[in-house]
Amino acid sequence: MNAGLIVDDEIRFFLNSTKEWLLTKQMQPTDKPIVLSISGHDPSGGAGIQADIETISALGCHAATAISCLTIQDSRNVHELTPLEPEQIIRQVETLWLDYTIRAIKIGLIGSADGARAIGEFLAKHPEVPVILDPILAAGGGTVLASQRLIDTIIERIIPYTTLVTPNSQEARKLTGLEHLEQCAEHLIQQGTQSVLITGTHEASEEVINTLYRPNLKPLLNSWPRLNHSYHGSGCTIASAIATELAKGSSLEQAVIHAQRYTWESLASGWQPGKGQHIPNRQFNHHTE
Repeated sequence: MNAGLIVDDEIRFFLNSTKEWLLTKQMQPTDKPIVLSISGHDPSGGAGIQADIETISALGCHAATAISCLTIQDSRNVHELTPLEPEQIIRQVETLWLDYTIRAIKIGLIGSADGARAIGEFLAKHPEVPVILDPILAAGGGTVLASQRLIDTIIERIIPYTTLVTPNSQEARKLTGLEHLEQCAEHLIQQGTQSVLITGTHEASEEVINTLYRPNLKPLLNSWPRLNHSYHGSGCTIASAIATELAKGSSLEQAVIHAQRYTWESLASGWQPGKGQHIPNRQFNHHTE
């Protein structure tokens, strides 16, 4: 038999199979919930908008994004931060809002008090959408990323419109000026948020204990084996994972548990691409319930 005919038949079979697959996909349109991420650009790909896109996509939703600030950073530290003008941030957000049906909003690094005020004004107009705030106040390398004015504006203008705030223990104390974490959570709830998840990576405990606080309910604790490394983008990962699960219709409690599992597995399979912190592997073959 002519070898050329065999090759032609193989190519024809491949093309026909591909055509059938494409037609099948067209007959079964996807309806991915859309999550809007408002955060900073991280050139290292470990945190910020890139981390949110990876997480939201890995968990089955579509990521729409609005850049709040530009940074010069690597896996070791943030070396420079340039906030966008508030008008630029809001134009991105409103343009997306008019085109898409946004199912959840995740907010990360903001960069300026004026930007936070503008974002808060936008949130006030759309109270029906769940909002997850990851209050990023400092980089893993120690660079301060939020002035006191920005912190005050976040508390006054953004927290009242949030479904959940996800500070680590250091951020919770910085936001409130209090020492005991339960008091920190109660204070943030008094400021208007519906719930608080305080992550315990920075605490001196054998395991990492994350605690969900809700008004008039007992705190919900989840403990996870402590990993050996420090990670760049872990806070972004858990916050965007919670937003994604909420966009898919999960309850807050389900979203928090699923997001913790996904984040821990991303960290456990993480890697060190540079000379600083490890980066979560958000594309691992995960399983969610």
